[in-house]
Amino acid sequence: MIRMLLRALGPEYAPPVRRTVALMTTTAVVEGLSYALLVPVLRALFGSTPDDVWPWLIAFGAAVAVYAVLRYVSDLSGFRVGTTLLRGMYVRLGDHLARLPIGWYGAGRVGEVSVLASRGVLQAMGVIAHLLAPFISAAVTPLTIVVVMLAFHWQLGLAALVGVPIVAAIQRWTGRSMAAGDAQRAERDHEATGRVIEFLQAQPVLRAGGRTAERFRLLDDSLHELQRASRRSTLSTLPGVLGLTLTVQAMFTVLLVLGTYLALGGQIGAAEILAILVLAARCADPLLSLAEVGGQLRVARSVLARLDTVLRTEPLPEPREPIQPERHDLEFESVAFRHGDRTVIENLSLSVPEGQRLAVVGPSGAGKSTLLQLLARFYDVDAGAVRVGGVDVRAITTEVLMAQIAIVFQDVYLFDATIEENVRLGRPDAADADVRAAVTAARLDEVIERLPGGAATTVGEGGALLSGGERQRVSIARALLKNAPIVLLDEVSSALDPLNEAAVHDGIERLMKGRTVVMVAHRLRTVQRADHVIFLDNGRIIAQGNHNDLLHRDPRYSDFWKASMTPAANL
Repeated sequence: MIRMLLRALGPEYAPPVRRTVALMTTTAVVEGLSYALLVPVLRALFGSTPDDVWPWLIAFGAAVAVYAVLRYVSDLSGFRVGTTLLRGMYVRLGDHLARLPIGWYGAGRVGEVSVLASRGVLQAMGVIAHLLAPFISAAVTPLTIVVVMLAFHWQLGLAALVGVPIVAAIQRWTGRSMAAGDAQRAERDHEATGRVIEFLQAQPVLRAGGRTAERFRLLDDSLHELQRASRRSTLSTLPGVLGLTLTVQAMFTVLLVLGTYLALGGQIGAAEILAILVLAARCADPLLSLAEVGGQLRVARSVLARLDTVLRTEPLPEPREPIQPERHDLEFESVAFRHGDRTVIENLSLSVPEGQRLAVVGPSGAGKSTLLQLLARFYDVDAGAVRVGGVDVRAITTEVLMAQIAIVFQDVYLFDATIEENVRLGRPDAADADVRAAVTAARLDEVIERLPGGAATTVGEGGALLSGGERQRVSIARALLKNAPIVLLDEVSSALDPLNEAAVHDGIERLMKGRTVVMVAHRLRTVQRADHVIFLDNGRIIAQGNHNDLLHRDPRYSDFWKASMTPAANL
């Protein structure tokens, strides 16, 4: 598990972890050796000269004091290293998630990442701080005591040593029997988390349907499955706990019977047998705690394995010898792209000259938004090439490529910060005058004037405190402030009211001026502003030209456009 932890975090964390493990092991050995002094203490106490016990008592007290200091230092080291690892894991996970392709973030990833980034990381990194010391103590201290027994009386020590492989076998068997249950519980936990998020996001729909008072069946089912999986996982631990308890009790009974036999035969004194039994009793507590600590370690290991899987997910490769594009024209050359088993784009070729506007139209699922995502390299193509300024996007660093592109999507996400802070994401070092100019150009100033806090108004999580049109204006202002030469638009006004639509179109027009633009379009006003239009269906270009030409010479485009212009299609 430590190897997996260090693989996830990196080799720079290995030295402090190894030092902490060595310190905890030393502490456990000293604890076991301190118990060895009970033998001469009891031997002197029950012997003919009880006063001889004092030097041994002083030695025992000194050994206990050394153990206490070592335990304090090792626990403190564990907490410090655990805190360092926790910080390192959050940084590593955050950096890695930011580098993963957008296609990795499927519908189920929100719940998975939420669990891993909160409870999961705490569980995995808590191993060093809270679980490692008890586990090492539970394993090493009894072994040290067994060695002490062998040193004092080989027959009793050998009898105790027989129980060691039995305990190890029970722990191994318990771990294997619980593995399936732990995996199933983790899966159900992930599913339930996703359902909780879905339940919260579905509140408008549930309330509109008059279902606010009744339970959400999908959430109920997932919680019941989680409950059943947790019950099965808990029950699977009982055989191991029971077997460990019986083994420890059997070992103690064997030592008691053997010691009594040897004492009656005169081969060992009463004081020695009493000391050996005390040592055996001291073995029992840490051994019995192995079941509980081992179960917690297995859970942490399961979480760490999932973290390791995420961290080993390969991000899109960065070019070894990056090329800086000098122009801003765009090109798709024989591009093919598959998502899972489905072909989204097939053998598509097109070009957009610098400074011109391309409109992409077509039915839902035709691959329109995918074209924008391939340009921004949210995915890598399976065949062909996507070029910016004549350079394959795979030969451009992510930082340089993103600096060339401003993206405005239909669904705008804003951070729970002020309006100004959300706008400044486009260019954090922008001067105040540039921010005000972008706000005015996007007609966001009209929104700011209505708000009590002005530009310092907090927008809420995801921009929940603003309307859809207001969020779009923030997004456009952000793109204007970025001032990138290439603009990608995924129909940003299809669900806006007329007032906001006019304001957004005004901002979009300013954003597109003088730039290379690719826009997914659904409305006549948007398409008519384009220099070139392609009609996409099933990932292929089936017609292209300007809007008026296509409307008159291509019946498929004409039929699609007439259907999109019906009142029902515009509701």
